[in-house]
Amino acid sequence: MSVIKPRTRGKQQVLHRTRLDRENHETLYAYAQFIGESPDYVLNEVIDVVLARDKEFATWRSEHPESYAPAPLPRRAPARRGGRRASRPDPAPVPANA
Repeated sequence: MSVIKPRTRGKQQVLHRTRLDRENHETLYAYAQFIGESPDYVLNEVIDVVLARDKEFATWRSEHPESYAPAPLPRRAPARRGGRRASRPDPAPVPANA
């Protein structure tokens, strides 16, 4: 019987990149396969389940409800292919009698 239950509702997601030890990476993907969920879901549930058991942290967190997550980086405009080109003036019209 799995400790982490399959998903029952959706939540808002944010992107977070991190590095894992090779063994944890393998275990994460194996557990996700075992319960039929994504590795992202498993990581979120591990945080929920494990940190909920830390009573000292729960007390501290209730006393410090502000966010400790870094502010998101501003979005950059997508890069243009081929770079920017200097605008060129329209060519002069060629006279019809020339």
